[in-house]
This record gives sequence, C-alpha cells and structure tokens, in this order.
Amino acid sequence: MSKAPSSLRARAGLLLALVLSTGALAEAPAQLREYCPPGFELTDGNRCELRTLYQNYDSLQYAGVGGPRTGLPSARDGFSPQQIDLGRYLFFDPLLSADNSISCASCHHPDLGFSDGRARSVGIGGAEVRRAAPSLWNVAFLQSFFWDARADSLEQQMVGPLYDAKEMGSSPEQLLAEIGGNATYRALFRVAFPGSEGPPTLEQIYYSIAAFQASLISLNSRYDRYAHGYHDALTDNEKQGMNIFRSFVARCAECHTPPLFTNQQVAVIGVPEPDGRRLDEGAETTSGNPGLRGGFKVPSLRNIAKTAPYMHSGAFDNLRDAAEFYTLGRGHALPEEEKPRMTVHWHIWEPELADHELDRLVDFLATLTDEAFKPGIPATVPSGLAPVGVIPEALGPKPTIAGLNET
Repeated sequence: MSKAPSSLRARAGLLLALVLSTGALAEAPAQLREYCPPGFELTDGNRCELRTLYQNYDSLQYAGVGGPRTGLPSARDGFSPQQIDLGRYLFFDPLLSADNSISCASCHHPDLGFSDGRARSVGIGGAEVRRAAPSLWNVAFLQSFFWDARADSLEQQMVGPLYDAKEMGSSPEQLLAEIGGNATYRALFRVAFPGSEGPPTLEQIYYSIAAFQASLISLNSRYDRYAHGYHDALTDNEKQGMNIFRSFVARCAECHTPPLFTNQQVAVIGVPEPDGRRLDEGAETTSGNPGLRGGFKVPSLRNIAKTAPYMHSGAFDNLRDAAEFYTLGRGHALPEEEKPRMTVHWHIWEPELADHELDRLVDFLATLTDEAFKPGIPATVPSGLAPVGVIPEALGPKPTIAGLNET
C-alpha cells in the first residue's frame, strides 16, 4: 500500500489539534483516511484510481450479448482518499436531512445491497416516495441516474433526494448552515480540500458524497472468478443458468450485458404497478418521448440477490417471480387501456422458459453477489447523531452500531 505524502500526515496532525481544541473528539472522527478503499491504487497527486482485471480486456461492453471477457465502460475515479472518507461520513450522517432523522444510508443501506428492502422508499416523517431505491453498487460506471434516467451525474442525482420534500427535505441554505456550523466538519473539509477558504460549499459537499459513492465497487463475485478463468467457481446448475441467460431464447444478456449487467438504456417492459396504483409514466415524463411511456433504466444485476423487492415499483418480492415475468408473454401485465399507448421493448417476447430453466436463471443470478469491498458504517459521525441506515424492522432484527464493525 502506498504511503501518504508527509504533507497529508501534517494536515491530519493539524486536524487532530483542531478537533481537540473544539472538544469534539468524543463525538466525531479525529481524522480522514490517508489510504484508498480496496480496489483502488493511490497514485501521484493523491488520487485513488480503480484497478480491475476487466481493464485488461479490449472488447467493448456492449458488443453482442456480452461474453465473459468483455470490458467495462470507463469508471469515474481520481478522488483523494480524504474526499472519499469525508463523503462516507456525510453519507451516514442524518444531519443532512431537514429534521436530522434520516441519512442517505436510510434508503441505501450497505447490508441491503445499498437499497432499502422496500417496494417504496420512506423519507422524513414516514412519507412514502413513488419508487423503490436503486442499488448504488458500481454507480461509478453509470452514465445516467434515477429510474427515469433524468440525471447525468452523481452530483445532479443527489440533489433530488436531499431537497425533495418527501425524502430528506433539506434545502441548500439549511445544508450549508448545518455543515458549516459544525466545527468538526469545517476541519474535515479543510483536510479534504486543501487550500480552500471559508466554510464548506455545496459543490464540495456534493463532490465528497459522489467520491464515496464512486468507490462502491463490486466486481469480485463468483461469476467474475469464472470470467477470469477459474471455471470451477460456478456449479453445473449455475453454468446452465448462465447459458440460458446469454441465449438467444431468453435474451437476458442483451439488456443486462456483462460484466456490468446493464446496457444503461431505458426500456419499456410492461411491469405492473402493485396495489392498484396508476401507471408510472417513467421516462416519458422526463424525456418528453411518448415512446418511453412506462420506460425505466435497465438496472445492473450485481448483488441482485440482496436487493429485493424488484423492479421500480417493487412488484416482485423474489427473483423467481421476477424472472418468470419475462416468460409470461409480451405486455401481459399491462392495463388494457395502456396497451395501445405503450411501446414494449422488442426484446420482451415469449421465450416460454420451463420451470427448471427459470430455476437455473435464479441460480446464476446468485453468483453475481460480491460484498468484499463493502464499506464500514462509521461508529460516530461529525454531527454526534447516531448513524442512520439500519435494516427495516420488517426485514429482521435491527443491527446495533456495535455489531456493524467499521473497516
């Protein structure tokens, strides 16, 4: 592991003195990490750059249906270790919400595949939002964000939940006041952004959270070990499932293209809305294109076994039902009045997969689980509030902070 420059160690020592002088040591972290998250290399200029075996492959991600040794799109990296670690504290700190009750992790919990286990996410005051929370794994590779693809950067994406009245409910003015009014955060921002003058800015806050989110890399699953040449990484059933997944009958890989397992496009697949809710227009609203009515981004299938329920509406609570949806017939779940108005994607047809083939697909999807680089939840955050982002009670017992070891 590369050693941090002496100037960084000096800044860390200065920060420790600042924190001690404010009396905040007992309730806040004393310093930011000087090393990169796993999977990244600390390079010249104090930059964390991603390293993965997929960088050895010249083939394009979107070529054909995606062979095992297909390359990845470019990733967003180059943040400093301190910016990434500062973003980690911000991500878990309820100070960012209007009533200090929820954090980013409340809807993107690391133990739930960086989603929240709900069909509809819940914001401040218990308000339900319109859609399920998408996973944040591998967002460094994505070109658009939100289910309806309305944002084209991580910074643009995070403004939505931060200021939405039903989500975190804050405002730029409140966010600046809360962060700028915290002595520990002011000291941490000076370390993460050396040479900056004055209190933290909105751009620095957004950039830090983006830095942490871009560090969430999941590319070391059993499937990846198979793709890199260890063929015993998958069982016979899982290999059968992979072959079905990539076949021209099931056609799963044409949209969920390996190795990212998404083609990053918007697709209309005709998913039903549960509980009698009206149709979600999806990307039609944000794009103005009637052909995208009911269209949503094709999600990555990485860690899919961890992110139930499935689809933008949480329509399916298990992978078997989600897989079966695709073999029940083109547009079978659409309301009759919507069928003439919606252009279902041409990949959605009638593959007529047998029960055992659906079972093998589910077997294969489980091989995409990899949480080796899952970040630790901070034991404390600079606000002094309890870090938020525990598992919803309906999904099992709440883990204690002590039980979520910081790594």
